[in-house]
Amino acid sequence: MKLAAMTAGRLKAMLARKEASCADIMRSVLDEIEKREPSVRAFITVRDPADLLREAEKVDQRVLRGQPVGPLAGLPVAVKDNLCTQGLRTTCASKMLADFVPPYDATVVQRVKEADGIILGKTNMDEFAMGSTTENSAMQTTRNPWNTDYVPGGTSGGSAAAVAAHETILALGSDTGGSIRQPASYCGVVGLKPTYGRVSRYGLIAYASSLDQVGALARNVEDAALLFSVLAGHDPKDSTSLDVASPEGLLSDPPARLRIGVPKEFFGPGLDAEVQEAVEKAMSALASHGAQLVRISLPHTEYAIPIYYIIACAEASSNLARYDGCKYGYRTKSEGNVIDMMTASRTEGFGEEVKRRIILGTYVLSSGYHDAYYNKAAKARTLIRRDYDEAYRDCDVIMHPVAPTPAFKIGEKTSDPLAMYLVDIYSVIANLTGSPAMSVPCGMSRGGLPIGVQITGPALSEPLLFRVAYQLEGLT
Repeated sequence: MKLAAMTAGRLKAMLARKEASCADIMRSVLDEIEKREPSVRAFITVRDPADLLREAEKVDQRVLRGQPVGPLAGLPVAVKDNLCTQGLRTTCASKMLADFVPPYDATVVQRVKEADGIILGKTNMDEFAMGSTTENSAMQTTRNPWNTDYVPGGTSGGSAAAVAAHETILALGSDTGGSIRQPASYCGVVGLKPTYGRVSRYGLIAYASSLDQVGALARNVEDAALLFSVLAGHDPKDSTSLDVASPEGLLSDPPARLRIGVPKEFFGPGLDAEVQEAVEKAMSALASHGAQLVRISLPHTEYAIPIYYIIACAEASSNLARYDGCKYGYRTKSEGNVIDMMTASRTEGFGEEVKRRIILGTYVLSSGYHDAYYNKAAKARTLIRRDYDEAYRDCDVIMHPVAPTPAFKIGEKTSDPLAMYLVDIYSVIANLTGSPAMSVPCGMSRGGLPIGVQITGPALSEPLLFRVAYQLEGLT
């Protein structure tokens, strides 16, 4: 079996027994990138192979000298291209930032380096993290490794595809409305969106600041737990960072009397029969090992998509105002006054979906519409959060599909923005509530495409989610 196809846990064990070296692992991953990247196109930027091998060899030398190394020692880690990397191009898959090279590392990138992980390169994404398929990238279209005619999901499609195609061992992503969990489901990997504030957002290029969260993508639950344990922790550079203890006991047994909430609103019209069957089988597997399935209702679920897109677009309108052609990023070559320059720079630098969301957000924040749309959405968001607080009185976790269907064909939904927005119908709520949520593979469609189940819990319940996911992974 190729080293690049192995889990981080198995590679760590092989390194400890000196059955492989960090340089061996890096060479294997680089071989897979050379082989798979022309068809998958998961990366926007891959670092120079000679530099990557030098870093791997340095870790090997420290191990030979008996020096301590970090928990990610020598493991290649891919980084979504909206996380700042010092000296390495960070584009957000946009013409607007095509040549931007940050002068500092995002906190999560810094923590990976401190844990002796090796930053492999930057993965493709929907432009400024706006989309559900990674088709909105200004750079290229990433394809699903299981079938390259299909989308990998978005917006962290490059990270999920890279893990699934064995082009990296671990990957970082960001999740604003399902952007880690949905591509994890489509590509058959594990994806975690942590509690809002549990992982630092410092150095994450903002889309919607009250929704964005950095998380982990990995080949199995154990690997996701390893990466999350490195990323989590308080960061004084992030004003929303929670000052809580590091998570422990991520892979122990779940509670003997685990109560799984099954929301009726997530199993109705629009849900693909194969997805429903796979998710119900996953829940039944846990029930056969002592879990109790509890029927629950989340009555304000039907408002989740409009609430999400009002809030997300409003925050995008504010956050993306900084890209004006003056300070950094793309600047038009056309002549004119300052207003003309800004207008042309933004018109030429942003893609169609980004411009659509900026216009929507500017509209709902404008005079006369702020109260009718944005304030009303903010109040309705509170009602959704209360629905979940009420539900957790009767259950420990909630389980349901990640997306209504398995991955669909490239180009299938690009002409219909509303249909594309509805792809996120099961995933946006975890961002509106700030809850941790995880996608775990639970089956395959008859067409040979992966299906994931979503496990959601109360704030800071990541240890419980990992324990449930670990048991489920063993059963399925």
